[in-house]
Amino acid sequence: MKLVKILKLAVVAIATSGLALSASAQDNELTGAGSTFINPLFSKIFNDYKAAKVNYQSVGSGAGIQQLTAKTVDFGDSDAPMNDDQTKAAGAPVLHIPMASGAVVITYNIPGVTASLNLTGKDIADIYLGKVTKWNSPEIAATNKGVNLPDLPIVVIHRSESSGTSFIFTDFLTKVNPEWATKVGKNAAPNWPAGLGGKGSAGVEGLVKTTPGAIAYVELFYAIQTKMLYANVQNKSGKFIKPTLEATTLASNVTIPADTKVSVTNTDNPAGYPIASFTWALIYKEQNYNGRSLAKATALLKLLEFNIHEGQKECEALSYAKLSPAAVKAAEAVLKEATYGGKPIKL
Repeated sequence: MKLVKILKLAVVAIATSGLALSASAQDNELTGAGSTFINPLFSKIFNDYKAAKVNYQSVGSGAGIQQLTAKTVDFGDSDAPMNDDQTKAAGAPVLHIPMASGAVVITYNIPGVTASLNLTGKDIADIYLGKVTKWNSPEIAATNKGVNLPDLPIVVIHRSESSGTSFIFTDFLTKVNPEWATKVGKNAAPNWPAGLGGKGSAGVEGLVKTTPGAIAYVELFYAIQTKMLYANVQNKSGKFIKPTLEATTLASNVTIPADTKVSVTNTDNPAGYPIASFTWALIYKEQNYNGRSLAKATALLKLLEFNIHEGQKECEALSYAKLSPAAVKAAEAVLKEATYGGKPIKL
């Protein structure tokens, strides 16, 4: 009988050990979803990160927020701060941690034109409103003297799904064109007045490259990687700015509020590119939900801490602007607000 009892205890011990190992493995497996804008940078950072296995789904900012709200992922990522409806749907406070900043560029397919066009924000908005409909229109010709613009209809292309890239783009248009602000406004999934929708950056790229006369907006990194032409865009100072890493950094060199929710489109910096934005990782402030362990919550915060420090070294090669010292300080402060059972999480 004594031997049987010992064997039973051994079996229980082995089973318990197996459960502990399984729980430990799960604690180091993190899932995220959201922004396609940040996906190239996340892919590189998460591949280099050895302390946890990270599975990130590049499904768009809106879908990422939905998955965070449904608590099916550990973190979301959005190129726009959560709006009032999204915040209410989340049911609990959500922290916004800036990860990097990047630029949205205006790309086009005009047969015979290989120059970088100069476009004003007002004209871009009027194109998307369906008011400017030809590439050789007086508005476009006025800022592109010497360019042989064809008598070709403009085909407007936009994202078909909820997208942080769309929010950045429409946030800019709202600031520079009163009619756009009144009729459409800023939104991750606006009611587009004109055009064709493509799903994700890849869908937009496909439409642009196969549609003569097309115009669209994509992330700078994506345009560079896929060899798409993109325009110089007029900023608040009246200068036509080429979207570069330096110009993006200058646009995002701003005062960061405590909650980090700040718009840097239409920057005041005379050398800054005007269609730029931060992108934010989103996590629940209280991490003790749905049976999550303290170890998993800690692993998540350590990942995000890595992103805002060591991970920043990957930005430049992928055409993202690193967080400024002020943005890093703000991100650190927000991370410290996260709790487990109401108590701060020690890293």
